[in-house]
Amino acid sequence: MSADVKALGKVGVLFGGRSSEREVSIMSGTGVLKALQSRGVDAHAFDPGAQTLAELEAARFDRAFIALHGRGGEDGTIQGVLETLGVPYTGSGVQASAIAIDKLATKRVWLQEGIPTPRYRVLASGDRAELNAAVDDLGLPLITKPPHEGSTIGIAKVAGYSEMADAYALAAKYDSAVLAEQFIAGRELTCAVLGQGSGATALPLIEIRAPGANYDYHNKYFSDDTKYLCPAPVDDALASEIQRLCLRAYAVLGARGWGRIDVMLSERNEPFLLELNTSPGMTSHSLVPIAARAVGMSYEDLVLRILQDASLDDGGRPR
Repeated sequence: MSADVKALGKVGVLFGGRSSEREVSIMSGTGVLKALQSRGVDAHAFDPGAQTLAELEAARFDRAFIALHGRGGEDGTIQGVLETLGVPYTGSGVQASAIAIDKLATKRVWLQEGIPTPRYRVLASGDRAELNAAVDDLGLPLITKPPHEGSTIGIAKVAGYSEMADAYALAAKYDSAVLAEQFIAGRELTCAVLGQGSGATALPLIEIRAPGANYDYHNKYFSDDTKYLCPAPVDDALASEIQRLCLRAYAVLGARGWGRIDVMLSERNEPFLLELNTSPGMTSHSLVPIAARAVGMSYEDLVLRILQDASLDDGGRPR
């Protein structure tokens, strides 16, 4: 990919932050920073978890690459700051980011638009009657998770009524309400998307095969035993259908720049969308770079492509 790196100006790579995903964000941001610098971009690290907003303004960045994950970086917060400063940034804008980080809000929008997602209940408390009612409604096994966290943090797979209290307590460490979700038995897929509007494109699907079918924090970021099959061994027509569905799900949330949608493909080959990540991981084990490689795009080219799409909610771009 050819790019006029001088035209990109001074670039701030934002990573670290204060969320529970700080460690992953540091890995992502370090990779992005090195990739940009290797291509001659005037890129600089900035950690909102250790530096002030006054320092961010004083840095006078022309663009920002957001490699933050979780709250404070993926929820519209830093996006709003950059909007105020007039610094175009990568990824989705304020509203789309705020919706996408909230799994409940995302489900509500998708269901309204007829996009398939697993059935769910919101658990406002750990009351035994409420927990049992969720099991009665959703069946076993089921999944519990904090609605505003990522990287599988706080997630549990519940196999019996007796496990619900502990699963609720785990998720409640991270959120005021807990999401109980129907478990979809089948294959775990993900679809990366680049671009915006009618120009958005879906990269090849990836199938994730984790040890013991447990794609937890360790198997996601540190294990070499997790297998990533790209393109996923899925019938071409079905793969195209899933990609179209993901593009529509991305569009209805107002996402832009890039993102990744996680999908469960049931044993009957029915896709169920789980969530949209608006600032996906960019570590050595991350999924978007794997999908990009499948179409001949290197990590460095991917990072440049994302950076070139930096914009503001009003459509403003760097001159």
